[in-house]
Amino acid sequence: MDFKKIETFVFKQYGIDLSAYKSKQLTRRIESFMTRAGATNEDDFILKLKTDPNLSKKFLDHLTINVSEFFRNKDLFMDLEKKIKELLNPDKKILKIWSAACSNGAEPYTLAIIMDRLTPNKRHQIIATDIDKTILEVAKKGVYKPQDVRNVDKEILDKYFTIEGDNYIVKDAIKNRVTFKHHDLILDKYETGFDLIVCRNVVIYFTQEVKNQIYKKFYEAMNPGGLLFVGATESIYNYRELGFEKASTFIYRKPGGV
Repeated sequence: MDFKKIETFVFKQYGIDLSAYKSKQLTRRIESFMTRAGATNEDDFILKLKTDPNLSKKFLDHLTINVSEFFRNKDLFMDLEKKIKELLNPDKKILKIWSAACSNGAEPYTLAIIMDRLTPNKRHQIIATDIDKTILEVAKKGVYKPQDVRNVDKEILDKYFTIEGDNYIVKDAIKNRVTFKHHDLILDKYETGFDLIVCRNVVIYFTQEVKNQIYKKFYEAMNPGGLLFVGATESIYNYRELGFEKASTFIYRKPGGV
């Protein structure tokens, strides 16, 4: 099955361009979901999606891969923290930060915690975006399960979370530091002036052509000297061609700046 009808439906219904995704991975994901939904062909599946809002929501979550946790790959976040310190020179007291494809909000809240620890009482501009409007509403609530905070030190849990039963709730002092917005990395325009862009465990699902387009747009959206932090399986091997220099294993820098 080539899923052309499903591609058209998904673009019209959700605004997601499936042609940007790796075809083999996409085919496997759609086929597995169709099987679980009891659909035998494209038309049958599209009808089910149109008539069952709950199934439609589950399919959107399945496509947008909403998986995240606080301090995911903790050692890499510790490395990022060192690089952020270098950005905080006397002439650059407030940073503009973008958590792209932020999923359930664990990533941008992690960044807000790091910034509060590095610069107490300073309010940096942290923008968090995702293509999935439903997951953005989840992120705004800031309520997490034990598995989401498994990498968080007790000191940080005590300071930045309220524990209610099985839930870990991000305190308002951190929640209020993050602005959530709907954004499609492939179709929408990018804001500019960022000192740090974090985009992890997302572009791995895209074709190389689309990856390059996204990285080029990140480059254009960054200030000279700005950093791009990617996932632990997303090394950018052609970073020089895209204009970046390597700051660390999974951190890339736009040349220039102080």
